[in-house]
Order: sequence, then structure tokens, then C-alpha cells
Amino acid sequence: MPGPRVDPFHGDPDLPAKVDVVVIGGGIIGTSTALELAERGVKVALCEKGGIGHEQSSRNWGWVRISRRDPREVPLMAESLRIWKGLDERLGRATGYTRAGIIFTCKDDTEYDQHERWGHNLDGYQIEHRMLSAKEFQDLVPGSNLKIKGALYTPVDGRAEPQKAAPAIAERARELGAHIFTECAVRGIETSAGAISGVVTERGTIACSSVVLAGGAWSSLFSGRFGIDFPQLKVLNTVMRTEPLEGGPEQAIWADEVAIRKRRDGGYTIASGHENVVDIVPASFRYGRAFLPALKSEWRSLSFRMGARFLDEMRIPRQWALDEASPFEYARVLDPKPSQAVRAKVLKAVRETYPVFANARIAQSWAGYIDVTPDAVPVISPVERIPGFFIATGFSGHGFGIGPAAGKLTADLVTGATPLVDPAAFRLGRFSDGSKIEIISGF
Repeated sequence: MPGPRVDPFHGDPDLPAKVDVVVIGGGIIGTSTALELAERGVKVALCEKGGIGHEQSSRNWGWVRISRRDPREVPLMAESLRIWKGLDERLGRATGYTRAGIIFTCKDDTEYDQHERWGHNLDGYQIEHRMLSAKEFQDLVPGSNLKIKGALYTPVDGRAEPQKAAPAIAERARELGAHIFTECAVRGIETSAGAISGVVTERGTIACSSVVLAGGAWSSLFSGRFGIDFPQLKVLNTVMRTEPLEGGPEQAIWADEVAIRKRRDGGYTIASGHENVVDIVPASFRYGRAFLPALKSEWRSLSFRMGARFLDEMRIPRQWALDEASPFEYARVLDPKPSQAVRAKVLKAVRETYPVFANARIAQSWAGYIDVTPDAVPVISPVERIPGFFIATGFSGHGFGIGPAAGKLTADLVTGATPLVDPAAFRLGRFSDGSKIEIISGF
């Protein structure tokens, strides 16, 4: 079965001759950036090669969390929690957002201590969080068979519906004057005197003075065409959804074996808490050295495989003329097959861990490619060597919840406004200026 059923969005028919900013990519980062710009009176066009939200922005778990984030993301996520709280009213549409809390379980004393220490990252933010004992967890989530030491509970964390959010944001941006195009791949950028002057799309050229690349897993390929070396790889995550189920927990819950999140329709999104698949591809060798710290830190949760994806990506050209079809026009949507091995493990674990799921019916399963950076922290940054070019990508599986604030920060950088938070941690130059690339644990 193909990917999740995203709310339909129909793109505009005709390209404008000129705008102020072109946003490349119609996921939650691109649409949030377009909305912020349109609200500020900036003339913006968003170009998406496929459909709005059809790749990882609709394939993620739907968690809106500050808990267990990399500390460098915490200030931006604190702002995002504030934005999500009023987002439906701002859009005039439902995203399915609700604050139901998120629980990260701890299997032993070591994990309990790690989670407890992580909580100090929220000192000064007035964000409620607390450690639960095993009994307190059982009182909060009755019927669970999880054998744990305790858990980190953050009541202000929440959930939303990935299949609804990006289309809803795009619709509101269009109401405010943004041009939104689907099945309209951007083949490349044009410059004048070294600065951005326009983009070339498969439908024609749009003149502009700024471009935001929010292309998710495609961003490294696009950037490389213009001499920008952006280290980025992909990780495959398998997800399932159940039919409506009575008696399950309201909170989203993470454990090694399985992570669950209640859906607006009464069903649940379920996935492995730790297991992901990494396809070995040509870029794995190109960026292998940059990703060594991540491999040392995360290797237990990664299953490496060599298969057809290597040949698929080897055939993708890294250079193309702007008057010919680009690779983005031959792959409108990344729709990988879910891992059947992961799927089987997750089903077994959820039924053993939460007996209420014993008779749950799986309505659909899918997979998505998470785009990752060497330090698992996004790039939200100008590209210094091309004035007017900005990148907002590499969210490493953390992009859905942080998306609205990331869009606001990107708009700040584009317009020259005071940044929402200090963007230094997200600069592109950290991968080339000699900075030490660190994986900072989410604990």
C-alpha cells in the first residue's frame, strides 16, 4: 500500500514572473516558512516537486515534543510549543494538535539517571516535567506490561496529525497571498553578480532575490549541483497505524521495543522505539568520515543493508542542465517499502507490552526516509558564498514538532529580522570551519 493518506492540496496553475522569496520544498518546514513570510507581507512562492507533505512530513510519528531533544534544539522547540498551542486558530484549520503529554520510559537505574539529568535542560523554561516511579507510571498507564525503573513525563508535550499539518499550513499561506505549486520541481538557482536572482522550475523561471531550500532528503543533491557540500544521509523508518481502538493510553509513550501515539481518529501510530534501517549508497562513502561520531553513538539502533537502493542512487546524476529534466522530476515522492522485519517485531512488542492492542487491526503501514546530518541537528542558515540563498533542512527525525518555529527562524534570517533564537548552532559552516562535530545525547 502506498504512503499515508495526506489531506489533498491542489497547487496553483500559473507561475508568477517575480516574487521576493522562493521556497523549495512543501513539507512542514517549507510551508511554515512560506506562512511566516506571507504573514509579514513578503511575496513568496513555494515550489514542491510532488505533493504538499507527501514525504517525511506525513510519514513521521506525529510527536510534538521538547523532551529528550538535543539541548541545542531546546530553545527553538520551546518556541515551537508556544506556536503549536495557537496554530489551529491561526490557520483556521485543524492539525489534530493536542497536549496529551509524552512519556519516555527508563529500563534501569542508568537510564533513569540519564533522563533525570536531561530534565535540567528545561530549567528556566517554566515547562512542567517530572520523573515517574514505576508505580506512578502504572497508575498513569494502567494495563501496561512494561518492566521499567521509571520514566520522564512531560505533560506539555503533545501530538498532531502529520497528514493534515503541512496542507493546512499551506492553505493558510495561500490565503495570505503565497503562491503554492505542486508537481513543480525547481531545477536550479540563477545568480547575478554572485547573488540569487531567480530559480528555474520545470514550468519556467521565477525571478527572486532570496531562495530557501527546505528540500528534506533531496537537499544535498540540490546543493551539490551548485558547489555547496552539505553532508546528509538518509535513514529509513517503518511506521504503522491501527484502526480505532478503545482503552489505549492518551499519552504518547516511548520504549526501546515500541513507541505509540494516539491518533485523532482513535487509532494509534506505532513504530520501533530505536530500530532504523540504513541503506548503503554512494553518499555513504562520500560522507562516511563526517558521520563517524554518529555511527559510534547510534550504531546499536541502525541496521545496515546493501541492496537496490545503492544502484538507484548511483544512477542519479549529480549535475544536470537547467533546460533539461532534473532528478527531482523522475522521483516525485520517496515512497520506500517498510521493513517487514521491523514491522513484525513492533507488532509482537506492542501486543505483549500493552494487552489492549492484542486485537488491534493494522490499517496501514509505510516507511519514510529521515534526512540526517552528522550531528543530528538541523541546518537553518544562510549560505555565505551565495547571498540570498538559505538552507532549512537536516532535521534528523525531529522536524515535525519543531517545524513551525523553524519556519519562523528561517523567515527571520531571510528578512533580516531579529532571530527568534540564536541560530549559531544551526549554521551550515559548522561542517567546514573546523568545528568539532558532536553527537550530544538527548538525555
